[in-house]
Amino acid sequence: MSTKRRFFVGGNWKMNGTTSSIDGIIKFLIEGQWSKDVDVVVSPPSVYLQYVRSKLPDNIAIAGQNCYKTEKGAYTGEISPQMLLDINCQWVILGHSERRNVFNETDQLIGEKVGYCNNVGINVIACIGEQLEDREAGNTEKVVARQLAAIAAQITDWTSVVIAYEPVWAIGTGRTATPEQAQEVHQFLRKWLNDNVSSSVALQTRIIYGGESHRFNGVCLSALTTVSVAIIAIEKQVWQDLKSTRLSKCFAI
Repeated sequence: MSTKRRFFVGGNWKMNGTTSSIDGIIKFLIEGQWSKDVDVVVSPPSVYLQYVRSKLPDNIAIAGQNCYKTEKGAYTGEISPQMLLDINCQWVILGHSERRNVFNETDQLIGEKVGYCNNVGINVIACIGEQLEDREAGNTEKVVARQLAAIAAQITDWTSVVIAYEPVWAIGTGRTATPEQAQEVHQFLRKWLNDNVSSSVALQTRIIYGGESHRFNGVCLSALTTVSVAIIAIEKQVWQDLKSTRLSKCFAI
């Protein structure tokens, strides 16, 4: 069985942007010479999803930053995966560290949302990752295994799921996980999938690095054998490097 996984690069805009600033990002993205062998996904705030979708070409996909686990109902402030699909938004980010640690979403809730989206047919970027105190206590593998188990228990179709390993201590802190640190956790996650799901899922599932990156680090992460890298929160220079057809093809691992 082939272990080649399609390269994936994405940008989570979080709670940032105005129509005018987004227009600048759209122009930048449209001008990029993206390889046809790369999945490119951007995730604007929900109020701008339809606007961005209407402006970008089809080779750049759109992701919601979150959604709930039902089609409709009295859930003020929430959106459903069906709503995302209705505006041609084919991806959603679930379990982001900020949803876990700011909004107190539990492993169980995140797993249920992943499972519901998986059944509905929207692609999921499922996030897992440890906080600084977990890493310093030597509990990284224990934490990510627990989080991944809650997600894996709900998935029936792994072909529409990307796992994003995001070390929380490397988000918004100016710190970045080294390529070796990312590789170590990704190897553990692949082994966990092999032991607890199947060898084919372990081989084929894309596991990406989610967190801050600088130019050199982003390119080095891309070259690792277990990292189907997309940097979720990245600076413009990394986009400039990765939108190059030559680099994108080189790092399509």
